[in-house]
Amino acid sequence: MKTRDWQDLARLTRGANFIVERVRIPEDDIAIEGAFELPPLARLSAEDQVFVMAFVKSEGVIKEMERIFGVSYPTIKGRLARIAGQLQFVEAVPPPTQNQEVLDALERGELTAKEAIERLSK
Repeated sequence: MKTRDWQDLARLTRGANFIVERVRIPEDDIAIEGAFELPPLARLSAEDQVFVMAFVKSEGVIKEMERIFGVSYPTIKGRLARIAGQLQFVEAVPPPTQNQEVLDALERGELTAKEAIERLSK
């Protein structure tokens, strides 16, 4: 079976939404069937994906992006804003602090108030 480039898929779908129904891992000879949505970056147009890859490769240096694409700073910023508008912001949840873990254990009844105070005092 001939492997096709991701840009072939972008051309075939012409920007329409689609769901992947089969995933194959050739090295392990495993196929998985179901309904899988594409990750957000894969839902961007092929041109926007290339732009994002260039942005990451240039480590976010706008001057380098201007050079690569031959356009001005406002054009790069505008395109970044347009692409960012298509993506949901992912907020990293910080791991709970030791104090929060003690308070959670207290709330669940796993610690007495005295035990919680002792642990929080350390």
